[in-house]
Amino acid sequence: MASSRRLTVDSTKYTKLEDLDQKQASQVSTHSTDIRHTSRPEPLSLSSRQTPVRRRRELPRLQPIKAMSLVGLKNLFFRQTVVPVPVRTPKRPNATFAGPYDWSSTSTQPLLDSRSDAANLDADSDVESQSVDSKTEKARKKSGFRIDARVISDATIGLSDGLTVPFALTAGLSALGNTKVVIYGGFAELIAGAISMGLGGYLGAKSEAASYKATRNETEQLIATNPSAVLAEIEEVFEPYNLPKSTLEDLTSHLAVSPKLVDFVMQFQHCEEEPAASRALTSALTIAAAYFVGGLLPLVPYFCVSSDQVWEGLYISIGVMVIALFVFGYVKTCVVVGWNGGRNIREGCFGGIQMVVVGSAAAGAAMGLVRLFNDGEGSV
Repeated sequence: MASSRRLTVDSTKYTKLEDLDQKQASQVSTHSTDIRHTSRPEPLSLSSRQTPVRRRRELPRLQPIKAMSLVGLKNLFFRQTVVPVPVRTPKRPNATFAGPYDWSSTSTQPLLDSRSDAANLDADSDVESQSVDSKTEKARKKSGFRIDARVISDATIGLSDGLTVPFALTAGLSALGNTKVVIYGGFAELIAGAISMGLGGYLGAKSEAASYKATRNETEQLIATNPSAVLAEIEEVFEPYNLPKSTLEDLTSHLAVSPKLVDFVMQFQHCEEEPAASRALTSALTIAAAYFVGGLLPLVPYFCVSSDQVWEGLYISIGVMVIALFVFGYVKTCVVVGWNGGRNIREGCFGGIQMVVVGSAAAGAAMGLVRLFNDGEGSV
C-alpha cells in the first residue's frame, strides 16, 4: 500500500511538472510572436497617411567683393578678372526671406500726377532746368573772370595815343639839347593829355547814354501811336532769314503783346544796348590811366641821364618805345584774332610792326619839325 501510494504521488508530481513545462513553453512562444508582430508594424491605410512637410532651407547671404580691396588690386595689377558674387536681396524694401511683407508702412500714391500737381511743380524740380542751370554754372566757372569789351576798347585808345604822342613830343624836344626841357615839357603834355583823353571818354559815354534814351522814348511813342509800323519793322528784321509766313506772323503777333517789345526793337532794329550807369566814369578813368602809363614810358630814360646827355636818353627812349609799341601791337592783334596758330602769330607780328612804324613816323615827324624850326630861328 505504501509503495503504491508513493507511485501515485510521484506520477501526480510528474504530471504537474509536465503541465508546467508546457505552460512555460506556450508563454515563450506567445512572447516571441508578440515581439515578431511589434518588430514588423502593419502598413498604414491611405486615410491614415500624412503628407510630409518640406521646409525651405534658408540660403546664406553672400557678401559682394569690395572694389578697392587688396585682392581686387592684386587682380587688377596681374590682369585677373574679378567676378562679383551677386547678393540675394528682396525686391520689396520691407520683404525678408523669413517672413511676409509688411504692407502697413507702405503709402499708396498715384502713378501719374494730376494736371494741378504738374502745374504747381517748382522749376528746381524739373530735370531739364536743373541740367541747363548746371551747364550754365559750369560754363561760368570754366570761363572765369572776363574784362568788359568796352573797357578793353578804352584801354586800347588810351595806350595807343599815350605811346605815340608823348614819345613824338619828347623826341622833338630832344633836338633842343636839354634834358630838363624834355622832362618838363613831357610831363606837362602827359598830364594835359590824360585829362583831355579822360574828359573825352566821359563826354562820349554821356552822349551815348543820351542818344539811347532819346531813341527809346521815340520807340515807345511809336509803339503807342502806330503799332503796325513797329510790326513792319520787326518783319524787316527777320526778312533776310527767309522765315515761313506763318512762323513770321506768329512771331510778330507774340511780340506785339509782349512787354519786352521795346527792348527787342532797340536791340535788333536800332542795334543799341542800354549802357550801364557807371559807364561814363569807367570810360574816363580807363582812358586817362592808359594814356598816362603809355606816355610815361618814353620819359623814364631821361631821368637816368644827366642834363647834357640828352641824346643818350633819346636813344634809350627809342629802344624802350620800339619794344613797347611792338608788344602793344602784338597783344592788341592777338586779343582779336587769337593766340594759337601760325597765322595768328604772323598777324600779331604784323600788328606789332605796324604800331612801331606809326610811332616811329610820329616821333620822326615831331623831331624833324623841331629841328626845322630851331634851324630857322638860328639862321634868322
